[in-house]
Amino acid sequence: MAGVTEVASIARDGADEARVALERTIAGGGVAVFPADGLYGLACDPLDATAIGRIHEIKGRDDGKPSAILYFSPLAMRELVEDLGPRTREAVAALLPGPVTLVVANPRGRYPLACREDPERLGLRLIDGPLAGARCPLFQTSANCSGELAPASFDEVPGGIVAEADLAIDGGALTGQPSTVVDLTTFDDDGQWTLLRVGGLDPAELAERLTT
Repeated sequence: MAGVTEVASIARDGADEARVALERTIAGGGVAVFPADGLYGLACDPLDATAIGRIHEIKGRDDGKPSAILYFSPLAMRELVEDLGPRTREAVAALLPGPVTLVVANPRGRYPLACREDPERLGLRLIDGPLAGARCPLFQTSANCSGELAPASFDEVPGGIVAEADLAIDGGALTGQPSTVVDLTTFDDDGQWTLLRVGGLDPAELAERLTT
């Protein structure tokens, strides 16, 4: 897809219209700028190699890093969660939805384009907010040019990125915090977890949720 960028404003147009526009864009192979919980992201269908390639081009460089799969609906991620062990499923229920990325075991090798060179591990997100209920899983990365800061408001998203996207959703100002990233890949085996990045969920609260 290419051409004039569709712009949807949640404040002006309403969450329902923005949600429908997002689902339509992703289903059509497009790329969207969207408000996550803390920062703005670029997103596409996680099974569409062409769309993922466009995202790397828009950002200016393919850094080779894996990307998380983001959901707005727990029902949409149900099949993936059923792959996980019982302790990890409990952790998912305790931590999501929220400002957290969970790195989990991926025994079925789902979403290989997001996993990159490590198909046995998958980043997983589930968030609330005005787009909650959207049924499409997203390959997502921050809506910034490579090496630049990730934007916390729609006005901070680089104009070149907006111009290259098929849809840009204005969700106003966000928290500015990235997600907390926690590795749960061995959680079922030994109950151990590793904090990989401090972000929107305080480490003390993270520990409490994982040990109660």
